[in-house]
Amino acid sequence: QVQLVESGGGLVQAGGSLRLSCAASGSAFSIYAMGWYRQAPGKQRELVAVITSGGSTNYADSVKGRFTISRDNAKNTVYLQMNSLKPEDTAVYYCNVPSTSRVPPWNWGQGTQVTVSS
Repeated sequence: QVQLVESGGGLVQAGGSLRLSCAASGSAFSIYAMGWYRQAPGKQRELVAVITSGGSTNYADSVKGRFTISRDNAKNTVYLQMNSLKPEDTAVYYCNVPSTSRVPPWNWGQGTQVTVSS
């Protein structure tokens, strides 16, 4: 079973930037699409960015133009560059296979907290 470890979160002022990382164990990482999710207090987890095995990307409207997902298959790592952060981006961020794929989710990691102050 693949293990996922997210990192890079923190406290940032509105308008600032953060870069999240997600390291995955296992040798088959490169064949899977990957996604970044977030869950704010009292809300359901939502998928905000997806990158396919071929590098195509897709974003939720709420983050389009501000967030960029990328991957380094040699390092089994997926990244989320977050710019122009807003207070409403405050959430715990997780990575996993996208809910839009036919692959069941792997075990969820602990996530990384992102807090954006106004």
